[in-house]
Amino acid sequence: MLSRLILIVSLLMLSACSEEQQNKLTRLGVTWLEGDYRVTYADGEHVKSWIILDGKVTTEPAKGYYYFWEKRNGKKYYVQTPIARTYIEEIEQ
Repeated sequence: MLSRLILIVSLLMLSACSEEQQNKLTRLGVTWLEGDYRVTYADGEHVKSWIILDGKVTTEPAKGYYYFWEKRNGKKYYVQTPIARTYIEEIEQ
């Protein structure tokens, strides 16, 4: 019951925010999420995707990008993508 009340209050507060404020809140939320993600950068016909397993995708809204570490062939690579053209999906395993 308490969790439903918190959800309803949160939704009401979020609906009172402007679209830009909602976008900022969404971006900030990414900083706190850890797990499995598919990160896709798409700019016209150029599309690149990364699978992040047991990792973290972090945002720098003031600078306009997401960043994360990709594990490939036993090495870690730092990746930075623009917020405007990047899509993040949570992967359930």
